[in-house]
Amino acid sequence: MISVNLAVAAAAAANDTWAASDGATRAKLLEGLAAVLEGAREALVPLADRETSLGPVRLNGELDRTAFQLRAFAKAVDAAFAFVDDPAVPGAPPAGHPHLRRVRVPLGPVAMFAASNFPFAFSVLGGDTASALAAGCPVVVKAHPGHPALSRATAELASGVVASLGLPAGVFGLVEGGIDEGVALVKHPDIAAVAFTGSVKGGLALNAVAQARPRPIPFFGELGSINPIVALPSALAAKGAELAATLAGSITLGCGQFCTSPGVVIVFDGAQPFVDTLAKALSEAKPHAMLTPGMRANFDAGVARVAGTAGVTTRLASPAGDGSNAAPRPFLAETDAATFVANAALHDEVFGPACLVVRARSTDEAVQVLRATGGSLTVTLWGAEDGSADARRLVRAAQQVAGRVLFAGVPTGVAVCAAQQHGGPFPSSTAPATTSVGLAALDRFLRPVALQDAPAWLLS
Repeated sequence: MISVNLAVAAAAAANDTWAASDGATRAKLLEGLAAVLEGAREALVPLADRETSLGPVRLNGELDRTAFQLRAFAKAVDAAFAFVDDPAVPGAPPAGHPHLRRVRVPLGPVAMFAASNFPFAFSVLGGDTASALAAGCPVVVKAHPGHPALSRATAELASGVVASLGLPAGVFGLVEGGIDEGVALVKHPDIAAVAFTGSVKGGLALNAVAQARPRPIPFFGELGSINPIVALPSALAAKGAELAATLAGSITLGCGQFCTSPGVVIVFDGAQPFVDTLAKALSEAKPHAMLTPGMRANFDAGVARVAGTAGVTTRLASPAGDGSNAAPRPFLAETDAATFVANAALHDEVFGPACLVVRARSTDEAVQVLRATGGSLTVTLWGAEDGSADARRLVRAAQQVAGRVLFAGVPTGVAVCAAQQHGGPFPSSTAPATTSVGLAALDRFLRPVALQDAPAWLLS
């Protein structure tokens, strides 16, 4: 196992070469990574299943997504070289100015913390790695201990592609270990930025390390999100049973271990049939095992926190786990808007198949509930099509607290495209102006520089 110091030293040695690489070179690497990942499918998917219990159907789909992401960034690398040119204007400022060209330069070596819940798409060759490489930054991946063998196998394939293209080995590196190694990676003076997907507690701890350095660095953390859904009466009247079934499927998808899993649904008067149908659908669901015993323990603790809050009524729950990562029964509880707003314990994500129904008596109360969440990756508004004053208020509130606002469907399932925004106000993200999914993700790893009266050779 390579040490943090050796991995970062290799990345630093490769930095100038990779930062100076052209779009064709970067695209060739990204396309090669996609091809080798697909070529090793028959070995990687069973390995991932043994370590995560996510099943071959889900894992094959995720491998396809990861290859798609890599190829998408291969096509998007030219965005890293975009510039704004301001020809010289005679005279003194502010009307006159010298010739200026605003370019973007790579930040430098990026520390990437792999996530547990997406062992391909948010792990060793996931979106953070792909976008950093597209931006011209070497990457040092901190493997997640939840799937170590898969991480090593994937990293070996990646290193082979780097070598086959004649690139410096430090363009891509992998380190393993626990908290100490993670902290050492963030502290290393040659690391220029950090990309992290994980818990609020872990992310805040590493962010504090990043900001406490003699020279603080950007920390792009995707943390916790409860992804509220607002179910307006018109939507439930039109297709309440269908929406309840769809919502139950979203809550239990991947055993609720999606960053966009809906954790709160806001309803109004007359929603009892919808809530009852949701409870029935969840009671019939059969989630698979959770990723690790620790995640099951955290799920049980989160359920106990919500269920133990005064004013909360439990509709569906299961006994606490037995110390394993055994499949939990979905959790469903109900409360009113005032109780939700007043209790911070209800605002935190319960990572797993859990949902809290919040009953609001008015649009004002629904807005208060949304604001109480602080920040979320998504907010979903069902029934806001009429453009009424209430619908407009809800849309404004949703935009204030979320990075993505949906008007149909459910938040699970995040498209990789140019317009995607996967990041919102804290606690969903430490950098709400950025995204960790979609082609704009490479913008995180580029810094603007203005070149004034630059020589012709530099502008060609």
